[in-house]
Amino acid sequence: MKFPLALIAALLLSTGLAQAAESVKTEAAAPVAKTELSSSQQRMVDCNKEAAGKKGDERKTFMRQCMHGDKAATGGTQQNRMKTCNTEAGDKKGAERKAFMSECLKNK
Repeated sequence: MKFPLALIAALLLSTGLAQAAESVKTEAAAPVAKTELSSSQQRMVDCNKEAAGKKGDERKTFMRQCMHGDKAATGGTQQNRMKTCNTEAGDKKGAERKAFMSECLKNK
């Protein structure tokens, strides 16, 4: 009587393991959805590429300047950034200009 009970238990266990292995294969094969990077995440990617070869304090300083933009070039004030962005916006009108100005002011 013990033998058939052990056989049934072994079959159930192996069936359960096979199903678990199949579900792991299915999950692993599922493509991972690629999400869009935010502007600051994209800036981090770009700055990291530019910082290749820099180390220590030099890299830290470079990354800080890169992530925050070169404020020395724009004067660092909101007013100077607005002037620069207005110049760059040129002939854009309406929603296009508004979207451009928003991105420009964020990225400066």
